[in-house]
Amino acid sequence: MKILILHRVPYPRIEYHRGIDHVLHEVTYFGKQAAIDTLPADLQCERVVRAGTASASEEALAWLSDSPQHFDRIISMSEYELLDAARLREALGVEGASVQTVTLARNKLLMKEAVQAHGLRIPRFMSLACYLEAQGQVPWAGKTVFKPHSGASSADVSVHVSSQAHPEIRRKIHEQSLHIDDFQVEEYIAGPIRHFDGLVLDGRIVTMQASEYVGTCLAYMEQGAPLGSWHVDSCASTREWVGQALNAVQITQGAFHLEAIMDANGPVFLEVGNRVGGADVVATYEMATGIHLPSLELRIYVEGELDFSTLSGRQADLGYGWFVFPGHTHPQRTFHGLEGAGELRSSPCIVQWNELEPGAPLPGHVTYSAFEAPLAGIVKTADPERTRDWIGDLFSRVSLARHLTSVA
Repeated sequence: MKILILHRVPYPRIEYHRGIDHVLHEVTYFGKQAAIDTLPADLQCERVVRAGTASASEEALAWLSDSPQHFDRIISMSEYELLDAARLREALGVEGASVQTVTLARNKLLMKEAVQAHGLRIPRFMSLACYLEAQGQVPWAGKTVFKPHSGASSADVSVHVSSQAHPEIRRKIHEQSLHIDDFQVEEYIAGPIRHFDGLVLDGRIVTMQASEYVGTCLAYMEQGAPLGSWHVDSCASTREWVGQALNAVQITQGAFHLEAIMDANGPVFLEVGNRVGGADVVATYEMATGIHLPSLELRIYVEGELDFSTLSGRQADLGYGWFVFPGHTHPQRTFHGLEGAGELRSSPCIVQWNELEPGAPLPGHVTYSAFEAPLAGIVKTADPERTRDWIGDLFSRVSLARHLTSVA
């Protein structure tokens, strides 16, 4: 089988060799130089570097016009290139999720409409164009969230104290040269945010784990606050609810990462992606369950089925959690160490502690990757609540240092 991979996520985060036999199949990785450079030197494959001046699908079609060939599978493991893979599949007649289906799981306006139509709770919402036309007259009061309808990592998201926020939103659109048609607004709903991760095969959830955030993606992106999550138990009704949401947005194959706000009346759908979660979601999932999500997702895409003996039958070992500190908002572009870390580095609860070397450059972009973030790690305690508290204590004590003399 000939497989084309639109390669954007660094190889160590996916470990493609665990899901695809590179001797049995002819695998081509197509990506920008920085992504291609993450491939293991001894990996049997073809490597094609694209310029990165146009979309992945446009550049792939241009490459294939010069080097015509047929592929049996076209795969992307990146949120940002799922649509490119779908466009290529349709252009080249390759089986897999269509552009229409992928768009439903990428566009937050469409996905919320679909989820609402299935009777599940969502925040009340509308397109930004409709909101501005209505002069902020919306069917909710209080805080209002402004966000791109197809974004990720909380980029360009902001929370406004009033539903009558149209003047400041207009100002933001103008000052940042944003496109009105790319955005939506929705009511702010208070409550802890959980993420549900797992795999779906032929429309059926075959494995799932629930987690709850410590901190928020928005605070991580805007304020430079650390972010983490800890595994929580979930019941059959929650699994059924997640399955209904996936069915609504037609995610029937592969990995999913679904977020919901938990209020007194149960989950409120926030958004979902047809991909594995970021940060150390994959690593902690495997530690708790024995299941490596990306490799099984790849087997679904390549083989169309799973050997269920590869799914661990053990009960999830709850108590794992992950944490990450951002560097993109730090006033200095060089890492000078940590303040307050002290004995936490050697805590018996630490499974992994990844800290940049002093003097290393801090990332100028939003990243949850342990390979780039100034500090990221995994923790394990005897029970989930202790893990939550440990992460909270870490966040209250540790910060990025500004000067070498203050490193602890």
